[in-house]
Amino acid sequence: MASDLEEVQKVLRTVAEGQAQLLSAVESISQRVGELERSRDGHRQNNPEIDGVGRTATPLGSGFTHTPAAVMPAEAGTRTPPAPSSPEVKSGFSSRVILTTYPKQIGIKPLPLDWGAADPLQRGPVTVSRSASTIGRRNAIGAHGGSYSIYYALALASRELKADHKPDYTNTEPAVKIGPFPQWSDKKKIVAMDPWGHLVPWLFKDVMEKENVDLRPTIAITKAHMKLPELEESVRSGRLVPDGKVCLNKFGELSVTKFAVEPVWYLPGVAERFGIDEGTLRRSLFEHTGGMYPELITRSDIKVFLPPIGGLTVYCFGDPAKMSDPSKRLALRIHDECNGSDVFGSDICTCRPYLIFGIEEAVKEAQNGGSGVVIYFRKEGRALGEVTKYLVYNARKRGEDRASDYFKRTENIAGVKDMRFQALMPDILHWLGIQKIDRMLSMSNMKHDAIVGQGIPIHERVELPESLIPADSRVEIDAKINAGYFTTGQRMTEEQLKSVQGRIWEDIDH
Repeated sequence: MASDLEEVQKVLRTVAEGQAQLLSAVESISQRVGELERSRDGHRQNNPEIDGVGRTATPLGSGFTHTPAAVMPAEAGTRTPPAPSSPEVKSGFSSRVILTTYPKQIGIKPLPLDWGAADPLQRGPVTVSRSASTIGRRNAIGAHGGSYSIYYALALASRELKADHKPDYTNTEPAVKIGPFPQWSDKKKIVAMDPWGHLVPWLFKDVMEKENVDLRPTIAITKAHMKLPELEESVRSGRLVPDGKVCLNKFGELSVTKFAVEPVWYLPGVAERFGIDEGTLRRSLFEHTGGMYPELITRSDIKVFLPPIGGLTVYCFGDPAKMSDPSKRLALRIHDECNGSDVFGSDICTCRPYLIFGIEEAVKEAQNGGSGVVIYFRKEGRALGEVTKYLVYNARKRGEDRASDYFKRTENIAGVKDMRFQALMPDILHWLGIQKIDRMLSMSNMKHDAIVGQGIPIHERVELPESLIPADSRVEIDAKINAGYFTTGQRMTEEQLKSVQGRIWEDIDH
């Protein structure tokens, strides 16, 4: 029996060696074919009459040659058929397309990644690039850059960006030191970002150079000044007092430390947060992104996913080290993106007023010796998107825009009131080392419950002052208060909500 097993193992090794040699030969041939294609296209571009119609001839499809590319047995079904292409532009891509990979496939050897390890070198780098030197070493699914990865793909396809470009990280180190904190190695506390993502080029420099793998940061930290017109008014009215450190001058210019964070999901932890099994999460992500990431299904051994969604930015006022100091007071505003109000000043909601109020209170706390933090998440329209938001606006403004019907308008269109799902939001607080919040500048019950549920106590909740609520946003704020938002005042009855009405289009002179 032992000799039979040894014989089988010997045969398997021989087959594996043969496959490796064949794969190497196929790669070499594919590379040579690609070079010949580029050379031929360059010749045609210099001789535009070649095809007799005054334009360059093209192969069967963009990036594909007339000779079908070989596919390894483990990659069966991974080739795509040629696609129509513009006669003027030839892609620089190889003729061989790998749609997915599988565990233990020839040439696949992921870099080790132990998500909960306290030592970053033992934890290992998040590796997601599909570049030629790195695709076999990936231990994560997706692409760097979140939603911006699509623009990266366009830049490559249009040849605005060279596929072999390597970033020069000279002088890009974080502007301030953050952590490490014990929370960074707790699999239950950080599941939606890479706690070592800001130090990748320096922690894993040897890996990048010696193993020729493409690693990218998912966090960056810088310093800046902030100028908003309301802050100048804040100084004039006495709500803010210039100190030359946090509030720099009479114009309300602020000194701020900024942290940009891209999402990195540890799938088992994300599934646990939502109370579902990992397989259900993977299948839903795969199916409802149009099958964009087949390795969610084929690579159960890979536990990390970089989703194509917006990230977040932390704005810290005062000394960043005080955020994690339990002896210092902390004022915090968690703010979800609202482009119409935050940027363009729409008065249909309280978003910009609350954002400005949150910044003011954060600055005051920093000036009093504590820390002030505003965290800005890209979750436009309650993560339903701006198109859905505007459809809801249309439904509201074409009828009687009443607080009693506020959430019904959204549910009728989107099927849910809200898709922000605050379960993953507290991760950034754990990463910053925050252990308690003295003043929470938010009325949201969902944000409050998510933070407290993650073991971070909130000592005081601060609602938006009545004087800062625009008249047309009473519909929104009163409906939210009735649905459970924090208030020190009275909650309206359903009958009273019917009397809270916003303006309709006919109320405005066009």
